Formats: sequence, structure tokens, C-alpha cells
Amino acid sequence: MNLVTLLPFIVLIGAMILMTRSAKKKQAQAAQMRDQMTPGTGVRTIGGMYATVKEIGDDTVTLEVAPGVHAIYAKNAIGAVLEDAEYNRIVHGISDDLSTDSPVVPDDASSLTEAPAEDEAPKLDLGKKDEPKKDEPKDGKADGEADAK
Repeated sequence: MNLVTLLPFIVLIGAMILMTRSAKKKQAQAAQMRDQMTPGTGVRTIGGMYATVKEIGDDTVTLEVAPGVHAIYAKNAIGAVLEDAEYNRIVHGISDDLSTDSPVVPDDASSLTEAPAEDEAPKLDLGKKDEPKKDEPKDGKADGEADAK
């Protein structure tokens, strides 16, 4: 056999080795991340649910999904271990950064229904007109269309 015949097989085997190495690295990172869990840590499951770790077993984790509501999950179901600041920002809406430039949303809708200021431009009427133009027939059909008279 010559080298040209074996080259595709060599490339295929090399690609398989590289893919398995990257998968093993990802699994090791996920295991290391799960080992960082301690009771009281905020986590996100692979299903997207945010919870607090209450108890850690060998293969399971007890999560508090709501105050007083506990659920048992497999350790593999933990998608991310969150820092306290990030968990509080996402779950409780508590932000450490008070200098945000985001707009303030009112608690009620009364400020949204105020009368417009006088200096605002008048609104355009984009509604459909009911009367036909001079060149259009009154039934709305033109020559050449289906069901034309």
C-alpha cells in the first residue's frame, strides 16, 4: 500500500483523537465545577432552573427550588455553579452596581397614560381609507384579475 491510500484513514483517526480529547477536557471541567458546590451555593440546572444547594451526596444534590421546597437532582444535572452576586442578580433582582444607566420602570401604569406634551408632533393617521380612488372600480377588482366583471 502506498501513503496516498492510507492518508484519509490517518486524518480520520487523528480527528477522532482530537475530538475525544476535547470531550474529556469538557467533562473534567464540568466535574471540577460540580466539586466547587457547597451548601448555600446558587446553581443553574441543565433545564434552566435556578436553585440553592442544601445538601450534597455522592451522586445527588438536594436543591431548594423555592423557600421550603426541596428537590433531589443528579449531580450531572447541574449546568453551572453561580457566584453569589450573579445568583442574587438573576433570582432576586439584587444588583451590586447602583450606577446603571438603565431606565427606571414605574410600579404602576399611571405615568404611561399621561397626556402628551404640547411640543410633541401630531400623530399620523395610518388607517385604511374606505373610499376607492377615481381610477379604481368600486368593487375593488381590476381588469385581468380573477372574478373580474
